[in-house]
Amino acid sequence: MDLEARSLQPSLKATLLAKLREYKSDLNKLKREVKKLASPISNVPGHEELLESGMAGANLASANQRERLTMSTERLNQSTDRIKESRRAAFETEELGVSILEDLHQQRETLLHSHKKLYDVDDAIAKSKKVLTSMSRRISRNKWIVGSIIAALILAIVVVLYFKFFH
Repeated sequence: MDLEARSLQPSLKATLLAKLREYKSDLNKLKREVKKLASPISNVPGHEELLESGMAGANLASANQRERLTMSTERLNQSTDRIKESRRAAFETEELGVSILEDLHQQRETLLHSHKKLYDVDDAIAKSKKVLTSMSRRISRNKWIVGSIIAALILAIVVVLYFKFFH
């Protein structure tokens, strides 16, 4: 339980570790009481006197200790339930984190794919621009060539008419 509490988020970690320390100290107190009760009775001074003075006090103390033991057991059971609930919440949180990471991975793949397509489109646009520039130059050159041919033909016609009428 201690290791699991330490691996949780800092906000949950502090409260769970504090409760865990409290439960450990309660458990140690109960263990000491059980050892004290289970220890040989002969070590207790005046054992015979206590037994003779009356069993009512011993029964009352035993009942009181049983009640405290029952309460401590109940508290331990409640803390176990809380820890189980915390583990369940941690598992749910982990599953949610995994699904979020999967979604983020898919989105990353989509962005990388889009990025690659964008570069491909950019390359295609650059090639198209080069082709259009080349076509524009050819059109301009062809216009100059056609214009030159027309000018040469007009000049030839003028020269032919000049020689035909004036010679």
